Amino acid sequence: MQKKQHSKRFKVLRVLIIIALALVVLAVAAVAVHQALVKAPVVSDQPSVNQNAGKSDEDSAGDTDGESSAVTRKENFYTFLILGRDTGGGGNTDTILLAAYDVANQVLNVMSIPRDTMVNIPYDIKKINAVYNYAGGGDEGIEAVYTEVSELVGFVPDFSVVVEWEAVGELVDAIGGVWFDMPYNMYYDDPTQDLHIYVSKGYQLLDGDAAMDVIRWRQNNDGTGYSNGDIGRIATQQVFLQAVVEQCLQIQNVTKIQEFAEIFEENVTTDLTLGNLVWLAEQAIFGGLTMDNVNFTTMPGNYNGSAWSRSYQTYLSYVLPDAEELLAIINESFNPYTVDLTTEGLDIMSVNADGTLSSTTGVVEDSAAASG
Repeated sequence: MQKKQHSKRFKVLRVLIIIALALVVLAVAAVAVHQALVKAPVVSDQPSVNQNAGKSDEDSAGDTDGESSAVTRKENFYTFLILGRDTGGGGNTDTILLAAYDVANQVLNVMSIPRDTMVNIPYDIKKINAVYNYAGGGDEGIEAVYTEVSELVGFVPDFSVVVEWEAVGELVDAIGGVWFDMPYNMYYDDPTQDLHIYVSKGYQLLDGDAAMDVIRWRQNNDGTGYSNGDIGRIATQQVFLQAVVEQCLQIQNVTKIQEFAEIFEENVTTDLTLGNLVWLAEQAIFGGLTMDNVNFTTMPGNYNGSAWSRSYQTYLSYVLPDAEELLAIINESFNPYTVDLTTEGLDIMSVNADGTLSSTTGVVEDSAAASG
């Protein structure tokens, strides 16, 4: 009897050992797969608007015959152009964000570029939110927006992220909703888009549908809304996005990193891989990114600018960037190079006293609107 019991215990022990070994093998395999797929984004050699961006004085002085030294980038510093498309309202990129994630120092900076920002393009309507569609959308649209943004900020962002509205709602639902203090009663209906927004003022837990309403809302059915137009909408979006980021950084959401990345991948057009997205999320949560180091700002400029439209036969409102103030913000928070950018090569538009337009490059692409 003792021999049989001993044999039975041995068999049980052997099974447990086999199971333990199998678990070890699976764990090792999971780690290997994670290491193979989850990788830091690889930054390509993006051209800079500044001829000598990122080069020291010695490098610049040594350039001859059109040859230039390689630019010097900050280590583990990534820049992103994030475009939010209003797919229900024609597809314009009404939300444009420039983001910079300094992984080494765990700092995330985000700058909103107003949709009415004037850019130097050859057609009558010069608002940056229309560039994507004017260029035909898709890859061509992205490249066109890249060009305009790079000529505003002095460098080409490393990666693009074109977000459809569904991504916001799904992400908010995945993190269990977002607590947010609604600044206004939002009551708006647009049957042409099948858009109906009904969110009451006050502190509340927003689900995905309500979150999408908040970031889209501009005014109510009775015409009340943001007193300062799109700038008020941008401010609300920034506070809301801060709340979303804060919720995503909670340690209990560590197990949802893969889910977040998959939601992101399914609802965006981006040149980042799923592995890149997971890596970035892990760096933020495990690396110690806190809301103290998440900063939002808005592009500085004249928000009361206007210019005559030949198409509409009326004056259209524009935001006219302030080149010096913008450059100061870029160098402090978004410049991926180790040397400061300059105003060289920037294409900043302005409206003259006679209503004609000028550019810091000296060339206005729409000759009908140019001065003299």
